[in-house]
Amino acid sequence: MKIEYGGLHLKGTVLKAREAYRVMFQEYPDVVGVEELQSMLGIGKKTAYGLLKAGDITTLQTGRKYRIPKVCVIDYVISSGSS
Repeated sequence: MKIEYGGLHLKGTVLKAREAYRVMFQEYPDVVGVEELQSMLGIGKKTAYGLLKAGDITTLQTGRKYRIPKVCVIDYVISSGSS
């Protein structure tokens, strides 16, 4: 996957954010937890918590639990690929 011009470049097609939401991470629910975030990004627990604590991925925190909207994960993937 390659990110270009504010969209997701996938097999010769540049996708806008709305289109990216429809095709990326389809198998995951709209709101995920830390374990699902790890699976989505292929990262470990320390890295996942580091991204959340640094504010790199927008999250909702209730008590000690993080709830991460899938759209925020997609925004992170798109923005991290374009920088």
